[in-house]
Amino acid sequence: MLRPGRHAVLPVLDHDAGARSDFVFALRQEAIRETRIDARTVYESRVRPTFERERGRPPKDRHEVRRALLRDGFGQVSSALRLLAQEMMWDTFGDATERQLPALAAAADRLARRARGTLRLDPSVAMPRYVTAVDIHGMPGNYQGELGSGDLFAGAVYDQGAFVRAVGSLGPYTEEFGRTAIRYLKGALSREPKRILDLGCAVGHSTLPYCEAFPDAEIHAIDVAAPMLRYAHARAEARGMVVHFSQQDAEHTSFPDGYFDVIVSHATLHETATGAMQNIFNECFRLLAPGGITLHGDGPPWDRLPLFDAAVHDWDTHFNAEPFISKMHDLDQKAMLLAAGFSESDYIDVWVESHYTGTSGSTRGKAWFFGARK
Repeated sequence: MLRPGRHAVLPVLDHDAGARSDFVFALRQEAIRETRIDARTVYESRVRPTFERERGRPPKDRHEVRRALLRDGFGQVSSALRLLAQEMMWDTFGDATERQLPALAAAADRLARRARGTLRLDPSVAMPRYVTAVDIHGMPGNYQGELGSGDLFAGAVYDQGAFVRAVGSLGPYTEEFGRTAIRYLKGALSREPKRILDLGCAVGHSTLPYCEAFPDAEIHAIDVAAPMLRYAHARAEARGMVVHFSQQDAEHTSFPDGYFDVIVSHATLHETATGAMQNIFNECFRLLAPGGITLHGDGPPWDRLPLFDAAVHDWDTHFNAEPFISKMHDLDQKAMLLAAGFSESDYIDVWVESHYTGTSGSTRGKAWFFGARK
């Protein structure tokens, strides 16, 4: 089975944990195959015809498709398998990581003593309710859960879990979203960026590709969760990448006006809320230098997807502790960016060829991004 790319703070799986990891990886593969291939066949051959026969019309939206699928025995088994794989994934990596926390902390301390990047934590940062209200992705303790002082647990578990959840399709270091965004930015930027900001960076999966793509730029990354940032900093140092991590709320940061040439987010906005999104876009406008670009990758609006695909992606709203996904993809992000101060002529709406073709979160090998130029 595929395993994530190695680095100094990635937990080492012993024989039993490795076997469990391989099983969960295979189970996740099967769940994805059933959801995206077999369930589509069942939907087209049985579920949709039954719905149309009973209602005298085709399903009108993703909600009717999802409910119809879940009335079918195959849809119920497919959904249960998907949820089971997710829960087993967190159990597997949670157990393995907890046993290694002292060793991980020691490795992080060694890396910190020779760090070129920085880590700034701020205990006064209030955790938004949209983060604390649920264990996002069903990960126990969520992003901010801590087992002790200087804890790396949440970050270490998330690093492994994100790789397995995507069955390795996001690359060895789960860096697909960042690499794909960079493909667009390389052609869109009118000048080499001096400073780049990654919003909601988690463990830095999407952040680190910017260090490679723009080696002369100063890379900053923020998140509200201290355990994720501790791990992100150690992970970046272990891979020889210079990033300045700080604990901040993307709605209201401490950076000065016009400080950044590029501001990005990757699969972050769907874990916020409507009011928070508008505040984040307002902050992007304030922080961008003239000519700068803000770009966000979070999957396309529902109306860009066939109903079956929309229903499959919306599954996370109802079963995977992602309560904002459903509404987020119905919002008019363009209107929100215009309300923040960006002009209509500078709005960005683009499909970009995925760095790793056919990845999770892409449609036919392409990923959708939106944003604006200031």
